[in-house]
Amino acid sequence: MMKLVECVPNFSEGRKAEVLDAIAASIESVPGVRLLDRHSDVDHNRTVITFIGPPKAAAEAAYACVSKAAELIDLDAHEGQHPRLGATDVVPFVPIQEVTMEECVVLARELGQRVAHELGIPVYLYEAAATRPDRVNLADIRRGEYEGLKASIANDPDRAPDFGPKKLGPAGATVVGARKPLIAFNVNLTTDDVEVAKQIAKRVRHSDGGLAYVKALGLLVDGRAQVSMNLTDFARTSIYRVVEMVRVEADRFGVEIHSSELVGLIPQAALIDTAAGYLQLDKLLPEQIIESHLVALEERSFLDRLAEGTPTPGGGSAAAQAGAMAAALVAMVGRLTVGKKKYKDVEHRALAIVQKAETLRGGLEAAVVEDAQAFDNVMKALSMPRDTSEETAARAEALELATVRASDVPLQVARSSAEVLGLAAEILAIGNRNALSDAGVAGRLATAAVLSASLNVKANASGLTDRKLAARWLEELRKLEDLSEEKRIEIRGLLKDRAEIL
Repeated sequence: MMKLVECVPNFSEGRKAEVLDAIAASIESVPGVRLLDRHSDVDHNRTVITFIGPPKAAAEAAYACVSKAAELIDLDAHEGQHPRLGATDVVPFVPIQEVTMEECVVLARELGQRVAHELGIPVYLYEAAATRPDRVNLADIRRGEYEGLKASIANDPDRAPDFGPKKLGPAGATVVGARKPLIAFNVNLTTDDVEVAKQIAKRVRHSDGGLAYVKALGLLVDGRAQVSMNLTDFARTSIYRVVEMVRVEADRFGVEIHSSELVGLIPQAALIDTAAGYLQLDKLLPEQIIESHLVALEERSFLDRLAEGTPTPGGGSAAAQAGAMAAALVAMVGRLTVGKKKYKDVEHRALAIVQKAETLRGGLEAAVVEDAQAFDNVMKALSMPRDTSEETAARAEALELATVRASDVPLQVARSSAEVLGLAAEILAIGNRNALSDAGVAGRLATAAVLSASLNVKANASGLTDRKLAARWLEELRKLEDLSEEKRIEIRGLLKDRAEIL
């Protein structure tokens, strides 16, 4: 199994979409990394991003986003409800698959050294990566927040960073660490009295004698009192226990729970544990959950399904898959271009190409399934009875409708793949020279997708009763094929000129 590390950086910005888009793009520019979630809170003026990838790639993406945030966020101008020390406030690494906590500690310390050395940002290590017992707890490091640290970092030995200078710039300081999966969970109350939330938080959190593995603050968000919590070990202190304790304490103040919310992602096991707790199930086994069986089915590869000798998935799905792979490669080359000084002049266009390629990839991935479903409907129509004239007419009508739908999908695949082909040519012209062959492969895959999808439409058009519609399809396909040939020649020339290939 692949080694996977989750990283959940918190940024002191929750209001400027253009800043957050740039930070997200810096993460996505690293090959092998997948951005899973982005959660912004306007009142907190804070955003939590979750991404996952192999250890080295995750560390590289973490550095990229810290660097971008330092460039775009000024803590001297920042206001928000949530405690913070820096533009990138905290960067935890979380072991997910085939990775130990010790490996995450190494990643955290290496990242901390790099951020301090290359960006000049003071770095503090926390949780499992901490080098001092008084820095295991994030709240202890954040004491006094940015303003307090700015006043004390130079003169107070206890506030000296683990790495980097004893002074703060506008990017502040960053806390880096390694920890278990954490659940950021907020409970909103039926009151605007923030003192009630603070009192409940005090009773719930472990540091004041409450539940183990629970950290809590009382805040006012959107005019409503909120108990904002981090659950650091849900296996030992479950969500439902936390909710019920908040409910009991709220009742003491004559208020109720209005709603609750998750910030970022949550392990499925935590939800299952909560369901079992509230339902008072004595024993809930993984195999009793139907989705666990569906996941096992989905793990069969597309190639396995393609080869198993059934009518679907078939050539139409394969064409869509080829187009989706081409789009993914275009996005990859774009991300390898974004954020590089050498390509700063084309960064804006490269980012736009990435975004367009990802949109096309989503549609093409969906078409892999849609094509198979559409052809299944053709097979159903063919199996309809035709013993009477009425049945024959109904069968013919159903077959015509199913054939039109079964042609619409590959026709759209051809259109989308032609767009991908154009993007491949464009990124080949401006993109990172170290990835030009990848752009060339994207072009050839997209060409194959156009021609293959076209073949499927032509096969369906031959049996269509509506000959005018069939003629329109064939004319559009001719234009798409001509365009593909033009782009193929253009890409060949670019490969020769820029990459000295061919």
